Amino acid sequence: MSIQNIPVRRITGEETTLAEFQGEVMLVVNVASKCGLTPQYEALENLYRNYRDKGFVITGFPSNDFAGQEPGTNEEIQNFCSLNFGVDFPLYEKITVVGEAKHPLYKALIEAQPESIKTSEVPSLREKLIEFGVQPNEEPEILWNFEKFVVDRNGNVAARFAPDTKPDDPALVSAIESELAK
Repeated sequence: MSIQNIPVRRITGEETTLAEFQGEVMLVVNVASKCGLTPQYEALENLYRNYRDKGFVITGFPSNDFAGQEPGTNEEIQNFCSLNFGVDFPLYEKITVVGEAKHPLYKALIEAQPESIKTSEVPSLREKLIEFGVQPNEEPEILWNFEKFVVDRNGNVAARFAPDTKPDDPALVSAIESELAK
């Protein structure tokens, strides 16, 4: 099954699929409101605003899988994102992105791209998590909140970036621009 045909729910509860963005380049991100990486929402929204008129969309999937950093209800998450970061890109209901109960969308994303591109400086997020006493997931599992998947216009995963890759990182922007140019 294509990534675009996997059933998902908008954060407001309506059933849909990512096929509504067929022909657009997508950035699929698992997000959280109480994470050290949460300020990435601002840069994600800027990225969305800069490229949406060129056929680009960001899809945010809240997840409470990492240290309970997304405890809110879907309504609380939507309000938080809107009020604190002006998020206008589509958000979806809270899902599981790791382990046996992972959502079919994340099963497909990970299967298509089992390794992430790491662009951060030393120490890496993995090393920082270990320093804080957190045993991080091994690839191909999602490492943490804000892991990013670039999906091409046909619904194929083109690239996967580690959570600490900032939305304005040149490697991520280049991957998006490359897909938009096709």
